[in-house]
Amino acid sequence: MFKIQTLNKIDPIGLKNFPLDQYEIASEFQNPDAIVVRSQSMLEMEFSPVLKAIARAGAGVNNIPVDKCTNQGIVVFNTPGANAHAVKELVIASLILSSRHLAESIEWTRTLAGKGDEVPALVEAGKKNFGGNEIRGKTLAVIGLGAIGVLIANAAQALGMEVLGYDPYISVKQAWRLSRNVKQAEGIEVLLSNADYVTIHIPQTAETKGYINKDKLRMMKKGVRIMNFSRGGLVKKADLAEALESGKVQCYVTDFPEDDVLQMKNVIAIPHLGASTEESEQNCAVMAVDQIRNYLENGNIVNSVNFPEAEMDRHGGPRLVIANKNIPNMVSQISSLLASQGLNIASMLNKNRADIAYNIIDIDGTIPLNGLADKLKSIEGIISVRVLP
Repeated sequence: MFKIQTLNKIDPIGLKNFPLDQYEIASEFQNPDAIVVRSQSMLEMEFSPVLKAIARAGAGVNNIPVDKCTNQGIVVFNTPGANAHAVKELVIASLILSSRHLAESIEWTRTLAGKGDEVPALVEAGKKNFGGNEIRGKTLAVIGLGAIGVLIANAAQALGMEVLGYDPYISVKQAWRLSRNVKQAEGIEVLLSNADYVTIHIPQTAETKGYINKDKLRMMKKGVRIMNFSRGGLVKKADLAEALESGKVQCYVTDFPEDDVLQMKNVIAIPHLGASTEESEQNCAVMAVDQIRNYLENGNIVNSVNFPEAEMDRHGGPRLVIANKNIPNMVSQISSLLASQGLNIASMLNKNRADIAYNIIDIDGTIPLNGLADKLKSIEGIISVRVLP
C-alpha cells in the first residue's frame, strides 16, 4: 500500500485516480511514499528516506528544494501544460486590458453610483479619458514557446495580431503545434525592437532572474506593453519602475503583485489568477497523480524537473529501477552484478540528465529478494534502487 501525502487542497477529481486498494491518501503522514503539492513551501522540510517522489500540481517548482531532492534520489515532477489554456486566456484578456484602459474605466464608472439621472451624461462626458487602441494589426513578441507560449502565439495570430516568437530551445513537439503564420525571430534584439506587446513565458532560474532588465528595455519601442504571467522575478523591478515612469513602458500587467510593484504607475496587477480555474486545477491534479502512479507502479518518469525522461513498456516480469551518478562504468557494474545473481536482462533503458542517470531494467523470471537491492546500493555511485513486482 502506497502512502500519498497532500500538502495543499488537491482537486478531488485528480485524487480519485489513486485506486483505494493500493493507495492511502492523507495530509499527515510520517513516512509517505510520495507527496502531491501546489504552492506550499517545502524548502525547509526534512524528507523521509522512503520518500520517492514529489509532484507539483502546477508548472513552477520554486517551492521545492530540487537539488536536495536530486541528491536523495527523489524524483520531482511538475505538470507543464495542464494550466496552459487558463494562462492563455488571461494573457489574451490582458492584451485588451492594457490597450483599452478597461480596469481604470470600470473603477471610474463605479464612482458615478448614486448620481441618478446624471449618470448617462457623465458617462458620455467621461469616456473620452479612456480611449485606447485595438490589438489587431499590432505586433506581439512571445518569449518562450512552450505549451503556454505556443497557445498564446496561435490565439493572438487568430485575433489578427502579427506574432513573433523567440525560443532557442523550442521542442519539436511544440514546434509542430505552432501556427505557420507565427514568425520566429532570429534574435532577442530583433524580437523586442519590433514589438508593441511583449509576453514572457520562460521558467525562473538563476540564469533568467531579471531577464527583462535595462538592457532589454532599451531594445524595446517607446510605449511597449509588457505581460508577465510566468514569475515576478523575471523582471528587474528597479529597471521596470524607471521605464514606466519615463513612458518607455506604457503598461505592465503582472500576475505577481508585490508592494513596490503596486506603487508603480501604469501597472495592472492581477492576484495570481493564472491557473485559478476549475478546469486548470483539475488538469494539474490529474496529471500530477497519473505521473506519481506511473512512477511508483512502473518506474517510468515523465515531466520530471530533475531526472531524465524514461519510459518503457512492461514486459510482464519484475522490474528494477536504479538511479545513479552519471559517471563511467555504471551500466557494466550493474549488469555484471545481475549476471552474478543468475538474472537475465529482458529489456533495459538507460537515460541521463546532467549528473543523474536512470535505468529501467526488466528481468526474465523472478528476482530473488535475498538482498539484491542492498547489493546494488553497495556499488559506488548508486543513489537509489527499487524492485517492482
